[in-house]
Amino acid sequence: MIFSRDYIGYLARRTVKHLIDVKMITTTDAKVTEERVHAALLDELSLEDRINEEVRVILEAYSEEMRKSGAQYAEMFKKVKTELAKKYKAVL
Repeated sequence: MIFSRDYIGYLARRTVKHLIDVKMITTTDAKVTEERVHAALLDELSLEDRINEEVRVILEAYSEEMRKSGAQYAEMFKKVKTELAKKYKAVL
């Protein structure tokens, strides 16, 4: 993940505070709202990590074929990752 979990928590707190200050949202419990925003941010930002892991699993299954055909791992990683990003409608 590109950000630390502490920084994501900070972003969640600041986002909720700003939205409350500009009266875009109202909440009776800011802590619960912060936790929900934190969870959503964490889930979204960890999507690339999950995609990378899925690419590794896919390429591991085809490693013998890739070796025989002389395919480059980095090139195949990029292609498979692009396809998975399209499948999940992710912007990476």
